[in-house]
Amino acid sequence: MGKALRVVLFAFVALGFAAAGNANSLKDNPNYEILKNFKPQGITNKQCLLCHKTRDRGIVAGWQHSKHAKAGVGCVNCHVVPKDYPTAFKTHPMQGSTWTVQVAVSSLTCAKCHPEEVVQFMNSGHARAGSQWLAANKSGHGYAMTKLSYNYEAMRGDNPSLNGHADMGKGIDPAFKVNQNKPDLAANSVANTCVQCHGAVITLNKQGLPDPDVWPSDGMASLYPDGGVGSCTACHSRHTFSAAEARQPGACSNCHLGPDHPDKEIFDSSVHGHIFETNKEDYDFSTGKQIPMKTLRAPTCFTCHMSDVNGLTSTHNISQRLKWNLWAPKSFARTKGDETAGWAWYKNRKLLRGNSKAGNSEGPKTARTQMKHVCAMCHETTFVKNYFIRVDAQIELYNEYNTIADKMFTELKAKGLIRSDLWSDPFFKLYYYSWHHEGRRMRQGAAMASPDYAHWHGAFEVMQDIREMKSIYNSRIKLLEKIKDPKEVLKNEAPVSVAPHD
Repeated sequence: MGKALRVVLFAFVALGFAAAGNANSLKDNPNYEILKNFKPQGITNKQCLLCHKTRDRGIVAGWQHSKHAKAGVGCVNCHVVPKDYPTAFKTHPMQGSTWTVQVAVSSLTCAKCHPEEVVQFMNSGHARAGSQWLAANKSGHGYAMTKLSYNYEAMRGDNPSLNGHADMGKGIDPAFKVNQNKPDLAANSVANTCVQCHGAVITLNKQGLPDPDVWPSDGMASLYPDGGVGSCTACHSRHTFSAAEARQPGACSNCHLGPDHPDKEIFDSSVHGHIFETNKEDYDFSTGKQIPMKTLRAPTCFTCHMSDVNGLTSTHNISQRLKWNLWAPKSFARTKGDETAGWAWYKNRKLLRGNSKAGNSEGPKTARTQMKHVCAMCHETTFVKNYFIRVDAQIELYNEYNTIADKMFTELKAKGLIRSDLWSDPFFKLYYYSWHHEGRRMRQGAAMASPDYAHWHGAFEVMQDIREMKSIYNSRIKLLEKIKDPKEVLKNEAPVSVAPHD
């Protein structure tokens, strides 16, 4: 790496580490101090194992092979809480005078021993995952997301577990009322949609056991009654909680795959993914420190976004090295520092959509410099510089395409030429696919070095979407000039078929 670039990189990295102290603190939630200082009497791990070693052999075996077990951290440390604690299992058969058990364990419990990691997580975009789709359901976005979870059927009343909107009565088809006729079935099946990755508001029954429509959940940022945000089990699976396992690409692919954000497939089809698949013996995930040909042959998800690599410090803030937001309808620079949604729940149990521009506390320039520093571990100056010039060009090109689509959509909507049931409108479906599916692939494929996803699954399909949108747009505008009534235009429009975009 060139001397000049090396100096600049280290300057920016140092600047990133010298950020001002975060105003948010774990002490902002009194439950943190309660758990941290709580010393239950009359209960030991051995007593828990008397029942669980025969009833839950997998759980016990996982724990016995964990670092927790070797360090003497067991059932009591994570599952025993004060009797009046918000997640207390009130009728557990084994209780003391001051303590009982919690079943739904949030990251707040983990923070007793891992405070830095939890704070880093809370400052990241991951901490927004649950609030992002649950908050502000009275807004168009929040209401649409809740309806999407119910497959756009009718739903009788609101669903407290989802902070639901009271008006769930309208569906795609008046005759399609499975959810409305069977609200319990509807509530429980929602757990198989956005909840699994994003998370939900965890609710408890009268006994203190979590409700089935929201738990079990490994959602990245489920929101718990004690103010905890997320469960570390999203990446560190129960009950081994292995850091080495969480560093594997497979930990990320549980959520980061599929038609809308195929990051796992993009990684697999990149040179980095090919090297990983064919040289697994060259990887050591037992340490967070990444050293070429000692712990890795080429980078993985963990290397780029979280690891201790080439002078950078490891972090649970996966937003810290990101310059751009690549999931939104239009990409924008991450200029607003730390995430806010998780802290709002942690402090006051408020649901906020959060800070979609969350990134590096020093801004997108520092974020990009840090990511370049990751690349500089294996690549020389010109390679790194040219690569990111191309990435930025792809993102800016996508933004130009999205502007074309936006302009047509905005005009059609203003003229009443978009159906009230959006998912029956072929223009809207194409518009949605153009950013939520193809547009993300166009951008993420370029950022993660997968040519096929950048072009054929990305840019090519975005352009096909725009061509089809333009055809529908022109047809509706011409019909409106002739018929004058937008409702009649939509009623008389010839059927338009939109193929599944997968």
